[in-house]
Amino acid sequence: MTESSLQSDTQLARSLLSAAAVRERAHELFAIAEAGGLAEWRVDLARLPVAADLTAETVRTNYPSLDVPFHARWRHFTAAGRDLWAEADRPADPMELGRAAFDLVIPSVLLDAGAGMAWRYRDAATGAELSRSEGLGVASLRFWEAGGLEDLRAVDAASVAAAFQVSDDNPLVGVEGRAALLRRVGEAIGRPAALFDEMAARAQGGRLPVPAILEVLLDRLGPIWPGRLSLGGLPLGDCWCHPAVEGFVPLHKLSQWMAYSLIEPLQWAGIEVTDIDGLTGLAEYRNGGLFVDTGVLALKDPADAGRAHPVEGSLVVGWRALTVALLDRTAPLVRDRLGVSAEAFPLARVLEGGTWAAGRRIAKQLRADGGPPIAVVSDGTVF
Repeated sequence: MTESSLQSDTQLARSLLSAAAVRERAHELFAIAEAGGLAEWRVDLARLPVAADLTAETVRTNYPSLDVPFHARWRHFTAAGRDLWAEADRPADPMELGRAAFDLVIPSVLLDAGAGMAWRYRDAATGAELSRSEGLGVASLRFWEAGGLEDLRAVDAASVAAAFQVSDDNPLVGVEGRAALLRRVGEAIGRPAALFDEMAARAQGGRLPVPAILEVLLDRLGPIWPGRLSLGGLPLGDCWCHPAVEGFVPLHKLSQWMAYSLIEPLQWAGIEVTDIDGLTGLAEYRNGGLFVDTGVLALKDPADAGRAHPVEGSLVVGWRALTVALLDRTAPLVRDRLGVSAEAFPLARVLEGGTWAAGRRIAKQLRADGGPPIAVVSDGTVF
């Protein structure tokens, strides 16, 4: 490879490491799907109002005053009606509080891939029994409180299994994958608090746009993702190929979930975070499930619903990209139904209020286990 071609590949790789790239490619795939050009998926936009109705109704049920917080990991540090982060031993100094919050929430987000239907966490302090994201959140908070996240390089499968109460009767998907991911974070950046200092240094006039948060994460944490594509020597992370388009389909789900979750710690430290809608919706199974379960997306081959699909396969990549594009189309409809503006109700509130909760709600109505409509083979690092 010549030096010029390597530089060209590096430039292309950097162009994929942004929320703008996620949005652009998602809408490109959506246009192809609308024209009937995706092999696995059919789009029925006549059903989109159904998804918007369910989402708006869910927002009003969960937040009658419409005072919806941002979609972030902080919503999962509660049990038995108690805010466990508020109860934690936290620094009083705003900057130290921000650093401590990064040390907790960055590993916690990375531990938030799907737990599986059988796993539960029993919190001794509150007596609560929790599953899925809430259980993973509280378990990771307790892990942090016990000092298990002080040196991420030392985290192993045994320590994760112990902290998350894993046993033959309480299996957790991807224990080794989760532990290896945290070790790679430690090797790449040391303490997650280092990223707080880096982002704070980027703030100009005390203001930091959210896309800059994501850019730091994608740049500094790029090497942690196992077995992913790379280009020009740069790891691409949550970025895949799809036969309907040339090049790559970036999604960056966990990194964007992390970026949303870092907004509040930066605000606590006195930094004004701007351009909240600079991120996209999240390409994960609750948002994606909402559109499948309301009929906005339909499998062209119904038998695909009964199969498990690899995360790198065109069916899953297409589903995730279509989810991002549909969230952009759904958000204005939800705001219209709620009578709120885009400024007052950014996408981060639509997700929380919201599409994620509505996706979980309809899944529980349609399937006994409340699981997603599409089974995805995961190693604990994507969903």
